[in-house]
Amino acid sequence: MATNLWSGQWNGRTPVGDNHRRARQVISPSGGIMRGKFPSRKNGRLVHHEGLLELDAIYLLEASPQVARYREQPTTITYPDGNRLRRYTPDLEVTLSCGQSIWIEVKPAIFLQREDVRHKLDCVALQLKRNGQPFVILTDEVLRQEPRQSNARVIFHRAMRVRPSAEFARTVLARCAPSLPATLERTTALLSVHGAEPYSLLMDGLLRCRMDASLASNTQLTLSMEADHGWFWLAQEHGF
Repeated sequence: MATNLWSGQWNGRTPVGDNHRRARQVISPSGGIMRGKFPSRKNGRLVHHEGLLELDAIYLLEASPQVARYREQPTTITYPDGNRLRRYTPDLEVTLSCGQSIWIEVKPAIFLQREDVRHKLDCVALQLKRNGQPFVILTDEVLRQEPRQSNARVIFHRAMRVRPSAEFARTVLARCAPSLPATLERTTALLSVHGAEPYSLLMDGLLRCRMDASLASNTQLTLSMEADHGWFWLAQEHGF
């Protein structure tokens, strides 16, 4: 019998693998949807994605300092649609660093032009509003903004697989702070002396850079202000 739980061993520091079982199971995969598994640094396990747009969302969630963790297809609810009760499973549930839970629907913008899709999501949004559950629709127009999407992928893939502890990261930054801001190349050299690298610190919100220009050796990195770790936003009204 197939299982949706990764049976491998997680070697990162934390979390030690989130034993999450998806609410919606794929019985007979349909053609045209590129399904896969993503090695999530934040969740300590392989995260399932259905389609390349969900994968785009995952890269941005991994890079966002405001996002503590996330789950795919977390639960299924029922919602009223006229005189019928229908079922809905969100694509993702994001938990912010402040503890707030937000449900996400990932959808190509062109689909929202369809009356049936728009009607369904309006009904879902109304029910979730009654339940006090924040809900946001992220489209390709948001998720595939360039060079932000490409930058998020570079940051994720160049970050150390084992996330540094907050104490270690802050200690290293305190030693390097007099030399910042600096270029990516210079910052990488400064941090490497202490066994650190800038990409993990970007993901933790301790450093920041512009996301409207492609990452390059001369990209300027600056220290983040303590009260403002938001250096890029997907849905700023929801805090991430």
